Amino acid sequence: MSFMLGLDFSLTLLLIFCITAALAFEFINGFHDTANAVATVIYTHSLKPGMAVFWSGIWNFIGVNVGGIAVAIGIINLLPVEALTDGNIHHNLALVMALIFTAIVWNIGTWYLGIPCSSSHTLIGSIAGVSIGFMLLPNNHDVLLNWGKVKDAGLSLLISPVIGFALAIFLMFVLQRAVKNKTLFKEAPAKKPPPVWVRSILIITSTFVSFSHGSNDGQKGVGLLMIILIAIVPARFALDHSRNPVELKSEAESLKTLLSRLDRQKLQASSQVYYDEISASIDSINSMFTGISTFSELSKAECAQTRKQILVLSKRSGSFISRLEEQRAVSIIISWKKDYHKHLTAIRSFTEYSPWWVIFMISLSLGLGTMIGWKRIVVTLGEKIGKTHLTYAQGATANLIAATTISASSYFGLPVSTTHVLSSGIAGTMVSGNGLKNLQIKTLTAIGIAWLVTIPVTMLFSGLLFLLFRLILS
Repeated sequence: MSFMLGLDFSLTLLLIFCITAALAFEFINGFHDTANAVATVIYTHSLKPGMAVFWSGIWNFIGVNVGGIAVAIGIINLLPVEALTDGNIHHNLALVMALIFTAIVWNIGTWYLGIPCSSSHTLIGSIAGVSIGFMLLPNNHDVLLNWGKVKDAGLSLLISPVIGFALAIFLMFVLQRAVKNKTLFKEAPAKKPPPVWVRSILIITSTFVSFSHGSNDGQKGVGLLMIILIAIVPARFALDHSRNPVELKSEAESLKTLLSRLDRQKLQASSQVYYDEISASIDSINSMFTGISTFSELSKAECAQTRKQILVLSKRSGSFISRLEEQRAVSIIISWKKDYHKHLTAIRSFTEYSPWWVIFMISLSLGLGTMIGWKRIVVTLGEKIGKTHLTYAQGATANLIAATTISASSYFGLPVSTTHVLSSGIAGTMVSGNGLKNLQIKTLTAIGIAWLVTIPVTMLFSGLLFLLFRLILS
């Protein structure tokens, strides 16, 4: 019997379970990270908790829907090319279930303990773990992680808190000398709202954090859900079925023509290797789509294989062009490179996509999750990072720095931790007044330990779970 999307009954149930679990992860991400956006407005009594989390939920929802999918694609591309083109759905299920289980367990555990832990670290550590587990399987020793993407994500997660800390110190230094009204620098009195102008600043900056959180963290959920769909239903989601396959073949032919303009014999030996691999991938795509007018004419294996060829083509092209630039004067190949990138980007767009309903479901889950679970971490951010309680200026500064850093990262398609950027921003504001002695080392140590151990722990846990689930489901 055939059920949803051509799957049998058991696989359909597993697909529904995995989708529900991915939405649960994003829901947990919402209430886990909500405090980062609402801590300052709640702690300074600028908004009542119920209104603050409701407002934050709305702007998280908006952020996911208008923030693009660059970060989501980066998350998907962390996996080895072969991992989602395995061809065995049960093996892919093992990968997906290990990812989801690890991410949810670690997020709930750290939230329960009141530790501001990063959902970004959790998800990226989980993906790296299953990737390494996949590489350890027999006959997969030649499979490689996408180290370029891993390095970019790792550096982004590592550097962004340092940037937030330094910028917060600088901005507080400027404010303390430029602003004559010292109301901004006073601790929020118990249960008394700040002046209207201060309140407006705090609400605006908090809204900016909520929006930027949605545009970055929400995309991670989109990436996770797309991994599930591609892994379990490759015939439908490995490629963008809303597009015309004739266009894909046309772009591949144009790329082949462009490649043929280079004299292979004049290339260095290493460049010739890339030339041949790229040419083979283009030929495979052209052959696959000869006489094809709709994606539904392709089998599951053909869809997965086409996706693999596009990813290989993209990866090899970057190395190939770098070699050409080393061998030739940049000015000689600059127009050729521009045309090459144009056609390559058009081809990649058939794999770098997300249906509107995926983005909508993730944004709804994140928005609803944002509306609960805030209290534990609000207290940590408001009272336990510094020895003095949070002032209006410190709250607004930390919000502004965090939102700006996150928005810039989303623009470049890089994942960052809202938790750690904002926590480091608050720490920076505390240092700006009274130096390092104003920090509560115990709290910062707990945050720092969570920051350091999340990736290795989730890598180990997800990798072992993947190998276990794969053994069970094989």
